[in-house]
Amino acid sequence: MTFKPAKWPRRLRSQEWYEGSSRDVIYHRGWMKNQGWPHDMFDGRPIIGILNTWSDLTPCNGHLRELAEKVKAGIYEAGGFPVEVPVFSASENTFRPTAMMFRNLAALATEEAIRGQPMDGCVLLVGCDKTTPSLLMAAASCDLPSIVLSGGPMLNGYFRGERVGSGTHLWKFSEAVKAGEMTQDDFLEAEASMSRSTGTCNTMGTASTMASLSEALGMALSGNAAIPAVDSRRRVMAQMTGRRIVQMVKDDLKPSDIMTKPAFENAIRTNAAIGGSTNAVVHLLAIAGRVGVDVTLDDWDRCGRDVPTIVNLMPSGKYLMEEFYYAGGLPVVLRRLGEADKLHKDALTVSGGPIWDEVAQVQNHNEDVILPADKALAQSGGIVVLRGNLAPNGAVLKPSAASPHLMRHRGRAVVFEDIDDYKARINDDTLDIDETCVMVLKNCGPKGYPGMAEVGNMGLPPKVLRKGITDMIRISDARMSGTAYGTVILHTSPEAAAGGPLAVIQSGDIIEVDVDERRLHVDISDADMSARLAAWHPAHVRPDSGYAWLHQQHVEGADTGADLDFLKGCRGAAVGKDSH
Repeated sequence: MTFKPAKWPRRLRSQEWYEGSSRDVIYHRGWMKNQGWPHDMFDGRPIIGILNTWSDLTPCNGHLRELAEKVKAGIYEAGGFPVEVPVFSASENTFRPTAMMFRNLAALATEEAIRGQPMDGCVLLVGCDKTTPSLLMAAASCDLPSIVLSGGPMLNGYFRGERVGSGTHLWKFSEAVKAGEMTQDDFLEAEASMSRSTGTCNTMGTASTMASLSEALGMALSGNAAIPAVDSRRRVMAQMTGRRIVQMVKDDLKPSDIMTKPAFENAIRTNAAIGGSTNAVVHLLAIAGRVGVDVTLDDWDRCGRDVPTIVNLMPSGKYLMEEFYYAGGLPVVLRRLGEADKLHKDALTVSGGPIWDEVAQVQNHNEDVILPADKALAQSGGIVVLRGNLAPNGAVLKPSAASPHLMRHRGRAVVFEDIDDYKARINDDTLDIDETCVMVLKNCGPKGYPGMAEVGNMGLPPKVLRKGITDMIRISDARMSGTAYGTVILHTSPEAAAGGPLAVIQSGDIIEVDVDERRLHVDISDADMSARLAAWHPAHVRPDSGYAWLHQQHVEGADTGADLDFLKGCRGAAVGKDSH
């Protein structure tokens, strides 16, 4: 793709606020000067909003204020005017009922912060899972020059000589406690080893996945995804990002120029190669919907089907993000994809040039971390999209985290009506379940939970764990943490709370899963299914006010990104009328 930079100098958006000597301009400019800005800061230089998702209650992003200072230095060096703007920060580990419920609110709030204020370009300062997609969604809606800077992953954890992956080992240790293989005291001792520095999860969870996909989309500088949060090179990346956004504004290089259909296909294939999170599905679909690019679940299945998973990281493999960075990081993966003819090499990036120019000469420094294709963790590593009478609009599964022996299976359904029902019954040894059964969880989708929580990777019943069984097929309309693993079928659409077929599945029904055939089927007749659906009625009372009401009234299904219906499409960042 050839990009033609805009002519410079040109009139900037911020000059609508700050250029001239009218009363309104003096009002805007004069108040800014109470912070000590010299008059020549308003001489037409690009004003760059550093959209900072720092919060003390978002621990993954706790270091972003310091990182913002390096971004400012780069902006100053390039002749820009940096302004740091705090934006909504949806923390994965503190927000209830689930951070996903607030992704769309964060995107909406950030979009209006951009649109309503004098910014010419934006640095999206992100880290924790939902902060990256929410800010990319906002940037796509406004279409001002924008660039992603990730906060980076935390350092490796270690417990008694074992490498500990944040999140992944939480699930592993928890199951070990239930199976009687680990004491509660040991579990508490291990807690201190899980998060031993600032930064996001050190596994290929959703945060690292979305950092990687931002780079694959072309929305971040090459190498951004994997640098550890506390590595000095993360601060260098921040300063270089600050420099680059100023030139992007001068060139008028916008998200719509970068996030094209080929760019999304690059990101989907990258997700397969890195063993990325299933959460990336709903996030990329939502981002594409905002920028106005037609991306569907079928694109996920088509693009990822023949891409091997070559990044040997937890939860699919054995290493962590530190080793990934030292091995060469995402640029090595992109080069591998290009050499296999699975990369659109001319896709534009924030650099102003094609993605292949960024990665063609990089080297792999550890082939046990970034594997040769013939030693891949999974030869078909892409997200699988299953369909059938149980999921007419689709459901997803991550093969690299699943058990091969369960890729084709028939089993008796054991149904949990919602997460409370699951919690009340799962530890009861009288529960009629064994390892051949299929666990089914309802009412945990975008409308049902509400917000589509990460509860799809249901822990197995202790009576099964004590047999040494570590995996069973689990089906739900929920999500799964990117740090989790198992043969878990997610995002079943339409969801139960919207009256999808999942709503009427009963314990004892026989469910068939055939991953190779992309089939998810319940063995009941069409007539029986129709009768059950006709008799169905919503089980949950919907809120009558507040954001929860707005969310449930307008949220779309997981198969299209679970965005709010009235936010789809690029609406631009036109300067509104001055009210003063």
